[in-house]
Amino acid sequence: MHFIGSKAALLTTSYMLLLQASRRAIAPAAFSTCAPLHNYLSRSTSSSSPVAAAIKNSQKTSSLFVSTQPTAASSTNQTSSSSSSTSSLSTMATTSDASSANEQQQQQQYPIAMSEAERYLFDLNGYIIIRDVLTPDQIAAAHAAIDAHLTDAIPRSDPTLRNAVEGSPMYGSGPPRLDLGGIFEWGSVESEVFKSILAHPRLVPLFHGLLGKGYRLDHIPFVLMNNKGGEGFQLHGGTVDCVSGDYNHNLAYTCHNGSIRSSLLGCNVMLVDHNPGDGGFCVVPGSHKSNFKMPEGMVDGINHSEYIQQPATKAGDVVLFSEGTVHGAMGWQSDIQRRCALYRFAPATCGYGRSYFSPDGVGGATASSCTWPLKFYDDLNDAQLAVLEPPYANRLDRPNIREDGSVEITQRSDRKRQHDKEVFKTKYF
Repeated sequence: MHFIGSKAALLTTSYMLLLQASRRAIAPAAFSTCAPLHNYLSRSTSSSSPVAAAIKNSQKTSSLFVSTQPTAASSTNQTSSSSSSTSSLSTMATTSDASSANEQQQQQQYPIAMSEAERYLFDLNGYIIIRDVLTPDQIAAAHAAIDAHLTDAIPRSDPTLRNAVEGSPMYGSGPPRLDLGGIFEWGSVESEVFKSILAHPRLVPLFHGLLGKGYRLDHIPFVLMNNKGGEGFQLHGGTVDCVSGDYNHNLAYTCHNGSIRSSLLGCNVMLVDHNPGDGGFCVVPGSHKSNFKMPEGMVDGINHSEYIQQPATKAGDVVLFSEGTVHGAMGWQSDIQRRCALYRFAPATCGYGRSYFSPDGVGGATASSCTWPLKFYDDLNDAQLAVLEPPYANRLDRPNIREDGSVEITQRSDRKRQHDKEVFKTKYF
């Protein structure tokens, strides 16, 4: 970031140090699978904390995209400090300079395009970790919403719903995974943080870089949870299917003339820390480019396990991965209940899921139509609404998100549209 004046830069550095300290203070020992997770999380942002005050003030901006200047924010972020910035920590908490620092933080800058480093890392590995996408307050809000709806979670206890072979590293010690749907239908307060992912300013440049303009939500998002010992998911996916060896165009990864495209992109929003050895999301780096099925036993983690990696992530991080990259989940080993929100996005013209087709009477629809459940559309801005469009080409009046967060409609010429109407007697061919 570039700020005018050394004092502003010093205060911004101080704020970021405090924010990082606040995030890392959410210690695993503070969690219990028996108590609501948000009880402890909310303490890290209580009104008595100067860090919390800075966080809350920084979130008062109403603009979704507040800058068109790229920053170094990415999965390779490094925080530097000096003795002068360290000494200013207490000053920010006890003087009126804190409000000045907060005003600077309101002008948080986001990249407007996928960086060369991000493009390289995604092309190399088939996935990338974007750090600190959600703030501590947003993480706490997500847990509070989940806690309020825990009784709606559905265990995958039926043998036909189990995702791993018993006795394999993916299986854990037996407890089934818990799936919680409805996260877009909990009302304006509880669903807000989950809906923010649709067009989050930190993620939009990556969605554009991996899916293209006009990207769309393809699956209904949900929260998946595991208690200690909970079952993971055997390896699956692949541009070339890891089990059958067949080419899978529905999940395919391609890169042509420097343009990356994933037919289906997973977006895993981590709501608790996933430390090394905890289990959870795992991946075979580079497998999106594999031309062969996996050797026997590898999909269950029994053979060649040294090539299967479990990325370490913190609450608030987001893992973007091509569904063409072979991935799964290891059995959960932590005492903290695993929680993450899983989304899948696709390019403008691609469709894997079909939840946006609502038959009469489903989801509040009054007639058969191409629409998501109606509550999905509540309290969305124009950019978020654009992501709920069904699959069709950009040139056919599709709303596209601009770099500044506004939306433009891409159109053909008036004459061509008139001609189509004359020929086909409908607005679109």
